[in-house]
Amino acid sequence: MEDPDEMERSSQLRHHARRVMNAINTVVENLHDPEKVSSVLALVGKAHALKHKVEPMYFKILSGVMLEVLSEDFPEFFTAEVQMVWTKLMGAVYWHVTGAYTELSKRLFLRGRGTLCAEQQGELRHTALSAADVGFRCGRCPQVHGTTAGGQQCESAAAALSRTPRVSVSAVRLRMDQRITEPDHFSPVSLYGEFTLTGNRKVRYAVSLTERDLIVQRLTSTPVRRNKVVLSLKDCVGCRAYRGDDNADPAAYLAVYLYPLKKRWWMSSGVSRQRVEHCFRLAALQDPRANLEEAEKWARAVRERSARQQNRDEVSMNKLSRPCRMMLLVNPQSGKGQALTLYNNHIQRMLSEAGIQHTLVITERQNHARELVREADLSQWDALVIMSGDGLLFEVINGLLERPDWEEAIQIPLGILPGGSGNALAASIHHYSGAPQVSSEELLVSCGFLMCKGLVSPMDLVCIHLSSCPRVFSFLSLAWGFVADVDIESEKYRHVGSARFTVCTLVRLASLRVYKGKLAYLPATDLPKHEESLRNKKTLHCNNQPPTSVPGRPSTVSPRVNTFHNSCHSNNSLKVRKVESTPSRSTNISLTGPSDSLLPPLDQLLPSDWVVVQEEDFVLVLAMYQSHLGEDMMAAPGSTLDEGVIHLFYVRAGISRAALLKMFLAMEKGTHLANNCQHLVHAKVRAFRLEPYTPKGIITVDGEVVEYGPVQAEVHRGLARIITG
Repeated sequence: MEDPDEMERSSQLRHHARRVMNAINTVVENLHDPEKVSSVLALVGKAHALKHKVEPMYFKILSGVMLEVLSEDFPEFFTAEVQMVWTKLMGAVYWHVTGAYTELSKRLFLRGRGTLCAEQQGELRHTALSAADVGFRCGRCPQVHGTTAGGQQCESAAAALSRTPRVSVSAVRLRMDQRITEPDHFSPVSLYGEFTLTGNRKVRYAVSLTERDLIVQRLTSTPVRRNKVVLSLKDCVGCRAYRGDDNADPAAYLAVYLYPLKKRWWMSSGVSRQRVEHCFRLAALQDPRANLEEAEKWARAVRERSARQQNRDEVSMNKLSRPCRMMLLVNPQSGKGQALTLYNNHIQRMLSEAGIQHTLVITERQNHARELVREADLSQWDALVIMSGDGLLFEVINGLLERPDWEEAIQIPLGILPGGSGNALAASIHHYSGAPQVSSEELLVSCGFLMCKGLVSPMDLVCIHLSSCPRVFSFLSLAWGFVADVDIESEKYRHVGSARFTVCTLVRLASLRVYKGKLAYLPATDLPKHEESLRNKKTLHCNNQPPTSVPGRPSTVSPRVNTFHNSCHSNNSLKVRKVESTPSRSTNISLTGPSDSLLPPLDQLLPSDWVVVQEEDFVLVLAMYQSHLGEDMMAAPGSTLDEGVIHLFYVRAGISRAALLKMFLAMEKGTHLANNCQHLVHAKVRAFRLEPYTPKGIITVDGEVVEYGPVQAEVHRGLARIITG
């Protein structure tokens, strides 16, 4: 039936309109009885699925048409309040009727089944629906439409539905064709509306919200599939509703912020996260408050469904509380000195879009962040986020573990945004998310997106003992030899950013050094026999304090005089200060943090279950506990955040410059272990000890210079918590 006049004359269509209204009346009369409502709608759904072969999407389309007809035919009675209640009712009807298609293996998977779901019941109770609420007094008869009087439906109401109204006489079928979109095969449609865009009010869009997607389709005279855009809620960081600046405009606005993986427009291949904003105008009602309430309902629904989209194992992950209060520490000198500019260009806007409140703290000096978090009232914050290189996070972690309440303090979620030169932890977290490799500002946007998603994972920390107190805690790496030399000696090239490492690598290859020392480790597969006895010892051992000795075990390293102050340098400075006769402030800090169950004092012999490396000539020793050593250097491709393992690498002397260069080039893709280099050795360990024999050298922890001399380390599984998205 195509002709509108024929539709108006059709007794069959008029009869069907009466049946539709009678079914709706039955639902309205029994809103207090969910079981009765369920049975009525289940019968309707099964009849349309089996007998009439109706596509589920038509129920949603017909609901919209009915509301338009009622609004245009009874404008004086179909008030904004009545229209709002009817919209909620029709949404519940659509949801539940299409639930019958699940049992019949139709294409839509809907949650409604058997009885009204808790969400629907709650929605009906929230709006206090009743026959009096849904109905409105007809000017043509003494009845209230939406209800029945003695089981008879008002003829004028059925006639109004059976014929098209004056504004859209020839458009009902066209509207139904326009609104047909490809059904979502797996996810129920929970909200549906027709909006315009803020920049073009002439074109209308059909917007459907499912559990996983926001589907936007332009309404045209003919259905065109390419007009449909499916926005994955996995890519959504936030959504907000607001009124415009024009008080005379009753419309409300809905803004959705997404960062999907999109092909780079300036390159032929590769994808990166790019910002996309969709802003819709809602002006269905004349009441500005009602429009804003509707927009806020959509915004809440989008945010709630977006928060439920998780890619990885949810068992070991928590989420940041919302609303979230965040302290954001920025080192303005890190990298090329552009951290504040990057914050203003990207991060400030992303946090606002995600609805995250934050306080910006700009660090002013070395160890500023360490002192700040050591004394701060952490109850004011839900997360501490660092925008810098890896050095600033090193300060924050050690500051937290120097607190008397370190056990509680170290559980505060930490976040990392790349603003320095190395950005190794940021690159690692991006890698763990499964996204393609990126760098520079693309890495910043990716890490900002993951931070806004707010998933929190446990992260290993490694406790490192030096010859002098106190011990330090590391989240990334310990390096001696070639890697440490390149890291620190590249400071003179800081102005070129991350390229400084490449430049210094070539310089150091030209003058390759060999270091002498002794290396031993406890394999990850072996459980130490003495672990239980050492675990109960809470005393932390230093060479300038009397250790608790192990009977019958002589010292292998004689006590040393403290000649260097053990401090980190947040700007990766090579300067190491000598300690005079008075102790430094760091040595006066009480020794807090977890006890080490695997490490004897540095001046004691190692247990018999440790492996001692026979070689004593090394080009480098590198201990890794994250995947990346830099933005483009995947040193430990098999590493994860909380596996409780240290990936220990060492390169024996005798390797050629060409082979070493080839190894580092392969490290960009994480394939260096597959090259079968005879001089490269990799072992998974739980603890290790390094004793340099070469009198001069550099040891770095997380890219920061520490005291040169004997060092040992033990991993503490899942000690900290990091935001990973």
